[in-house]
Amino acid sequence: MTDQNARLDAAAAGTFALGGDLSVNRLGFGAMRITGEGVWGEPKDPEEARRVLERAVELDVNFIDTADSYGPDVSERLIGETLYPYPDGLVIATKAGLLRDGPGQWRPDGRPEHLREACEGSLRRLRLDRIDLYQLHRIDPRVPAEESLGTLAELREEGKIRHVGLSEVGVEEIQQAREIVPIASVQNRYNLTDRGSEDVLDFCEREGIGFIPWFPLAVGDLARSGGLLDEIAARHDAPPGQIALAWLLWRSPVMLPIPGTSSVAHLEENVAAASLELDEEELAAIA
Repeated sequence: MTDQNARLDAAAAGTFALGGDLSVNRLGFGAMRITGEGVWGEPKDPEEARRVLERAVELDVNFIDTADSYGPDVSERLIGETLYPYPDGLVIATKAGLLRDGPGQWRPDGRPEHLREACEGSLRRLRLDRIDLYQLHRIDPRVPAEESLGTLAELREEGKIRHVGLSEVGVEEIQQAREIVPIASVQNRYNLTDRGSEDVLDFCEREGIGFIPWFPLAVGDLARSGGLLDEIAARHDAPPGQIALAWLLWRSPVMLPIPGTSSVAHLEENVAAASLELDEEELAAIA
């Protein structure tokens, strides 16, 4: 193995035990981008999408996050077609609770009957008997949260899902959900330029709940030419996004970034962040 390839190992970021019993490498892969434009329809280059999935597993990515709404159905189907039979230790997380009417369009549906039907569909497409982590994509304001979460608790008791996760929630919503079903993970928008979920992250860290930041590569003006991130990136001969991922991994031991891409080259660039170490001065400047 060359020195360059030696750096390409998602395991270098360390591990986290989802739900206390499901060990995953902390740098995962988000499978939203292996669909068409607007997260709608088939990918522009299906073969490259399959190569991305295969390469991710080769690089020790053993945590893949998807959703039935990505495509819809396309991301889950590609994962099932490409990676089944799954290698030992591969954890696939998916979600339900959003419907699609077209490219870039999303609307919540937390009705118990929909969530149950969605779970069955995900099991079929992913070719699984049980989903390791099943996340409520959004709390539907038109449906009492206890009804949606109660359905997930039932699916867990039936053995169709192992652990339950939430997405785009506050601390109070997590606490209320935990009265109904154990919560293994929370997926909120969080990155260098949007840290609005700091209180949720801190709560997750105290409680041992995995925190999955979506949109983790956003760097905004920090990456402009001559900017802070641009200078740090140049020092490490790395793109700004790689620095952003390295910072997220440093920020908390419960942080599980899932950068997504439809390109093998970009995937490898992201995975290299698992081995990138920022010094104290750089971390302080970013923070």
